[in-house]
Amino acid sequence: MANTYHQIYIHLIFAVKGRQSFLKKEYRHDFFKVMFSLIKDLGHFPICVNGMSDHVHCLVGLNPDMKISELVKDLKTKSSHFLSDKRWSNSKFQWQNGYGAFSYSKSQIDKVYKYILNQEEHHKTMSFREEYIGFLKKFEIEFKNEYLFEFYPDEI
Repeated sequence: MANTYHQIYIHLIFAVKGRQSFLKKEYRHDFFKVMFSLIKDLGHFPICVNGMSDHVHCLVGLNPDMKISELVKDLKTKSSHFLSDKRWSNSKFQWQNGYGAFSYSKSQIDKVYKYILNQEEHHKTMSFREEYIGFLKKFEIEFKNEYLFEFYPDEI
């Protein structure tokens, strides 16, 4: 075959360290636009970026020449630097270690896109923890609850 063709859609989910409510509503939309641009600059096709104050969802058309782990690492690093430079908060911003990556077919993209855009509505009735565990169960990914999130003394 002379050319390479691909269609790989990945839904990424990752959280603010300690699940702090760092991504304030007043600048969240602008920040998600920046993340959208960063995904594009990293060589992938951004479809949708949205989230809440403590986590982010990104729907990405993945460049098959690059690893998902490299995309997430670079996206977290560059977006952290952006937030630090903006000084939208008095505290230091950090992403939590780890992430979720879930694959979808083209026929599912519209549904995933709408789900990501409606984060505020979903989180009126469901916590981020419940949402994330729901994805793990839906995709039949085994996990140990004690290793799911980084815990801090006030959560024990």
